[in-house]
Amino acid sequence: MHDILIKNGKLIDGTGNPATMKDVAIKNDKIVDVSEPGKAGQASRTIDAAGKIVTPGFVDMHTHYDGQVTWDPYFTPSGWHGCTTVIFGNCGVGFAPAKPDKHDWLIGLMEGVEDIPGAALAEGIKWNWETFPEYMSAIEKYPHAIDFATQVPHGALRAYVMGERGAANEEATPADIGRMYEIVKDALNQGALGFSTSRTELHRSIEGVPVPGTYAVKDELFGIGRALKDTGKGVFQLACEHYKVGEEFLWMKELAAEIKRPVVFNMTQSDQAPELWRELKSMLEDAAKQNIPIYGQVAGRSIGILMNWKITAHPFAAFPSFVKLKKTLSADKLVEELQKPEVKAMILQDTPVELGDFERFVTTSFQKMFPLVDGINYEPSPDESIADVSGKTGKNPLEIAYDAMMQNNGNGMIYFPLFNYSNGDLELLHELHSHPQTRMGLSDGGAHVAAVCDGGMPTFMLTHWTRDRTRGGRLPLEHIIHRQTKATASFYGLLDRGVVAPGYKADLNIIDYENLSFLQPSIVNDLPAGSVRLVQKARGYEATICSGKVIFEKGEATGEMAGKLVRGSQKI
Repeated sequence: MHDILIKNGKLIDGTGNPATMKDVAIKNDKIVDVSEPGKAGQASRTIDAAGKIVTPGFVDMHTHYDGQVTWDPYFTPSGWHGCTTVIFGNCGVGFAPAKPDKHDWLIGLMEGVEDIPGAALAEGIKWNWETFPEYMSAIEKYPHAIDFATQVPHGALRAYVMGERGAANEEATPADIGRMYEIVKDALNQGALGFSTSRTELHRSIEGVPVPGTYAVKDELFGIGRALKDTGKGVFQLACEHYKVGEEFLWMKELAAEIKRPVVFNMTQSDQAPELWRELKSMLEDAAKQNIPIYGQVAGRSIGILMNWKITAHPFAAFPSFVKLKKTLSADKLVEELQKPEVKAMILQDTPVELGDFERFVTTSFQKMFPLVDGINYEPSPDESIADVSGKTGKNPLEIAYDAMMQNNGNGMIYFPLFNYSNGDLELLHELHSHPQTRMGLSDGGAHVAAVCDGGMPTFMLTHWTRDRTRGGRLPLEHIIHRQTKATASFYGLLDRGVVAPGYKADLNIIDYENLSFLQPSIVNDLPAGSVRLVQKARGYEATICSGKVIFEKGEATGEMAGKLVRGSQKI
């Protein structure tokens, strides 16, 4: 007698092979049988998946739940979108190792880099660790619905070993490097899945200081990387300056060749270097011919900012008249005030304070701002931009933006495709998601909560790329399922999941594929301390199963806490 039998479903098994009609039987936390319909025997519970697809649970290799792990058992939004394993500790930021006097500093670092409210982190995190193994042991004790794993972040590591010198990005001494090597080596042996660092000046603390490690020299990076070589474990993940990746590729390739462990970098298109991705693609192909394990990590869509009065970024964020109102009024009262014609006139006539280059670009690039009407079009036509509408109508672009955000009682939004959408380029992501030297990632689940809403990337990959895309070609459903199951799981050595076959971990999704859809992004105050975040749920997940337990059914949590900390690589 099986525990669960999923019958009559169309199985897409995660390998990339064509879909087949199969029944799937589960016993305890394993898949025990995958058979022709009607041949798998009996079960305590039978789920009829007729008209649905059955897939492995999704494995998201790029999230930022380092603090959220202590208060959210569902790792939302990832848990809402079919994820059964999430990996955090990316981009060089996290909360271990951590000396007691660095707690507030680490919160400020995460708040600045990943736009997670410091108030939420301060209230939500219960600090009961110092070393990285102690952190893993601490988060392991919390109940969770899905599996999770973590990596050693360079920022926390540097501050732990070097104190203020590390935080200030001073050069590490040989002794510093030796100590960091030992800490990473120990963490890998205790179950960390890798090491991460950041080298982009976009990543700054709440005080505006570049994340520790931004300017780390080769000796430091290679010295730490040798911990992966000597243990034979882990992935070396890094966030590069988007338009300078080509300049850094040589040392990354050299590192991968020496340590013989995967090195993966963010591969995104920026407006400063819109054709660089083609050069990087060729570099990856040359490395592959030499059997050097270096990969580009690619998002599923344009990495976009959502703009609204109540969240971080929008064209009026630096207008003193608006800032004064936001500081003194509640969100509802703010919208009430903004609806007044005299307030609108005052703000439109105001002059913004001076901003940094990046902030100025985001708040004034009207050619990259697209008002949302029905849902989000992640591949909008350039002629739909505020700049283009302004040119056609003669209307002030600021007024167009103001009116767009006032829609729906002040809940209107503007979409700003920051990366992967220079000049409306549609070829980039189609090619990169077809490339063997790239991996699916950069959803940033748990991060940029008041500006970006990309944690539902797994759902987008299915709806957009395999079913709904109209501008440009689509990609096979079997390929996209493979990209976010077996491909991401095996990349981090999790060989026990990502495939629906006997002996594999019973992590599965049953999806009403034809009716799978997103709900509208919304602004909620459900973080600790009542902090704000953007969320976007989905319809169409009939059931999500982790370790043989149904954890979500028709989008609602069942209360089953089947998840656990994944320590190190896993074998079937």
